[in-house]
Amino acid sequence: MNKAVILVGGPSRATRFRPLSMNLPQPLFPVGGKPILWHQIKALSQVPDMKEIILLGLFETHVFSKFLDQCSEEFPHIRFSYLREYSVLGTAGGLFHFRDQIKAGKPKNIFLLYTDICSSFPLRELLERHESGEAIGTIMVKKISRDLAKRYGCVVPDEEKKMALHYVDKPETYISDLASTGVYIFTNEIFDHIDKILAARADELEKLPKKAFHDDFDRTQDSLMLESDVLPNLASNKKLGLYITQDFWRQIKTAASAVPANGLYLNSAKQEIPGYCAEGKEGGPEIVGAVYIHPSAVVDPSAKIGPNVSIHAKSHIGAGVRIKDAIILDNVIIKDNAAIINAIVGWGGKIGRWSRVEGNPDNGDEKTDQVTSSGVKIDSICILGQDITVSDEAFVRNSIVLPHKHISSDIHNEIIM
Repeated sequence: MNKAVILVGGPSRATRFRPLSMNLPQPLFPVGGKPILWHQIKALSQVPDMKEIILLGLFETHVFSKFLDQCSEEFPHIRFSYLREYSVLGTAGGLFHFRDQIKAGKPKNIFLLYTDICSSFPLRELLERHESGEAIGTIMVKKISRDLAKRYGCVVPDEEKKMALHYVDKPETYISDLASTGVYIFTNEIFDHIDKILAARADELEKLPKKAFHDDFDRTQDSLMLESDVLPNLASNKKLGLYITQDFWRQIKTAASAVPANGLYLNSAKQEIPGYCAEGKEGGPEIVGAVYIHPSAVVDPSAKIGPNVSIHAKSHIGAGVRIKDAIILDNVIIKDNAAIINAIVGWGGKIGRWSRVEGNPDNGDEKTDQVTSSGVKIDSICILGQDITVSDEAFVRNSIVLPHKHISSDIHNEIIM
């Protein structure tokens, strides 16, 4: 059997996803018409002999109850559970703390996924690569541009590009253009390996002078990081395999980064899931490219929608409206001749006639993974939180607006608190 663990973080870990995470936990935010977590679970459900998927994080237990009940109905051959960490244990500390629950049933392989990523998740190929070698773990990596390498954990491969020789988390100088995607697979031996790392740390701390021990007190905690403690150790011991994906992948760190991820998932669904995306029909709205429209949403026939647009439940799109590269959440009203471009409109938003909500397009340089630079708002996707009203003919440009605000005049490049 195979198992999977998805690290979902906690409420204090998604600050860059605000204002959207103020109403909904980031893992449950809809991207491509479905919660971020759903895409990962869908991919894991197609792995041979996948029997159990565990969510691991700091959220209260009830947060994922409804979602996991829905998953149990949709994927009845898989058992779902949620394990809550008692404190911040780190990306490997929580895994080790719950090792008995994870090892129950003696799974042959354990998949480990971060929740804040968007990918095609070629997990079958990753599994094949892992089982063809003798590594304790195998990491999925993606070739990126050299100038972005310092943002990620980077892997130096061997000549055959099947094993990792070195792993460095966010290196200060360039070492490789192969970045960790936050997708891994391990054998049960990983827990023995982590145990040895913890034992070596304890021995090191015992040898320190009392003052140095006090100054380095944080190292005595149970927290353990996969990126800085475990993966470099595996690589140096030639126990970390390598799988290079050619498919799409990107992080979903900020609210703005949900928009390009939305486009990636929609275009994938349009090719692979018949009937998932809307199609243009005579007498209906003009549909361009990949578009998801919830069955309960109402779209005027004269509207033009797409590409890369998700319109969610009970939203109402008026006459002459133009929407492009955007996510429209539940119960939004967009009145006649408004334009929504490179933007997210939060739950219950009201966009007036002839108004315009527009951000800067994502150019693939992942600037959407940042909101400010040196305290200044940078150009990015426009984000409206819950219950935002934009007056008729107002222009909201490249701004972030927190919930329950009324925008009665033009705003440009601002963060409205």
